[in-house]
Amino acid sequence: MRYKTQVLFALALCACIAAPTRGDEGEEDTEARPIAEPTRFVTEHRGRFNGVSIDYTVTAGETYVRDKNGDPKASIFTFAYVRTNSSDANNRPVTFLWNGGPGSASLWLHMGTYGPQRVSVPSDAGYPGPPPYATVASPETILDVTDLVFVDPVGTGYSRALGSHESKEFWGLNEDARSMAEFIQTWITENGRWNSPKFLLGESYGTTRGAAVAKILEEELMMSLNGIIFVSQALDYQGSSPYVRDNIVSYITYLPTMAAAAWYHDRIEPRPESLETFLEDARAFATDELLPALFKGSAIGADERRRVAERLADFTGLEATYVERANLRIQGNRFAKALLADQGLAIGRLDARYVSDEVDDLDADPEGDAASNAISSAFKAALMDYLRTELGVDWDRLYLSPADDELSGNWRYRTAPDGRSWEPRYVNTAHDLSRALRINPSLKVLVASGYYDLVTPFFDAEYTLNRHDIPAEQVTYTYYPAGHMMYVNEPSRLELLKDTRNFILQQMSGED
Repeated sequence: MRYKTQVLFALALCACIAAPTRGDEGEEDTEARPIAEPTRFVTEHRGRFNGVSIDYTVTAGETYVRDKNGDPKASIFTFAYVRTNSSDANNRPVTFLWNGGPGSASLWLHMGTYGPQRVSVPSDAGYPGPPPYATVASPETILDVTDLVFVDPVGTGYSRALGSHESKEFWGLNEDARSMAEFIQTWITENGRWNSPKFLLGESYGTTRGAAVAKILEEELMMSLNGIIFVSQALDYQGSSPYVRDNIVSYITYLPTMAAAAWYHDRIEPRPESLETFLEDARAFATDELLPALFKGSAIGADERRRVAERLADFTGLEATYVERANLRIQGNRFAKALLADQGLAIGRLDARYVSDEVDDLDADPEGDAASNAISSAFKAALMDYLRTELGVDWDRLYLSPADDELSGNWRYRTAPDGRSWEPRYVNTAHDLSRALRINPSLKVLVASGYYDLVTPFFDAEYTLNRHDIPAEQVTYTYYPAGHMMYVNEPSRLELLKDTRNFILQQMSGED
């Protein structure tokens, strides 16, 4: 409930910051763009969360990250939910949340589950229809145990590069992580929260970012974290790149998720009563039978190949002829089109529970994504309405969701400086996580995965975090009968919130 609104517009312009003047070789002089003071919209609210009455402010506004000269280089726009009736406000936990992409604003986590209000979409993977979309209270969210700061990286939401700096300076694996770590350092300094317990919560590429940011905070900025929550983890991309035909690992990591999707759509005969037991069998088959068969390649014996092909068809619900033609290599993206091909339907990659009727039934890959197509408009409309009606955001700046149209083509995955030899490889920030966990042995990680996620498979989370020298005792796994954004399924949303809340409380208590 909002009961008072303050809108803070800083209209005075700071002095312009000039970029270095070029030489006399006929090049034009350049000047940086004028930089105004940060724009912030502050509203005051009251709500009841998990039985606790909370007064809180929401600051929807800019935080300026500065370069080495102290000049603003980027505006990071956030939605900060901060409790005001706490007896120990400066020591209250604060959680920084972001989505992925790269190039996604934070609206999914914000309006899907962790914000105090959420958009209501059908829990059974149904199409929500056209607007208006219902926005409802979320009293189950975790504001009773932590403040929440939803972060939009540069080129998403209202976040922009400033002055002489260009957006592409922040568009890259290392560049993005650095800017997010610097933002966190700036935010806690400006808000007097250095002694607050700190948590990171990322989804999808946001987990890639989260591991890299954790390493920078722990190793370079002398800032210890209390916990990290990975929603639909994506640290080592080898296990989540099903479209690379020679990538044997992906055929293993995707198999249990394909089995879950086949089970959900009644393509397993006879259909096991227990999904969890069936997936345990799928894990065992993937590692003990499919992996050795693929490793042998053409050296595999005829009997073993026939046996593996039959078993693979049993777990995926696909015709034996398809499995044979695929040479035992079922690509996750093609599976999304193949599973219900006899019905002319494709299943969603973000959430295999969703289905869509595509134009070209003979195309090997889905044209779009059934889940994304179903819910994206609802999330965007709900956020934009919520910003104006509840948070008092009345601004002529365009909210970028989708991201800046130049971001994807300019995103930089190179991890070595220009001029130094570097061989392209799969993106992998698992080693960053390993380093952060060893610097801070009290740091724990919660990994939340959806069974029906064909983008970041749950078995890949296990595969990734059980290697790369990551201490097993510092990682906890939870699973939900939904997809990449498991919170669109109501029972899963409630479980995710409960698991997140319990994880934070456990970390605060210091108990294992």
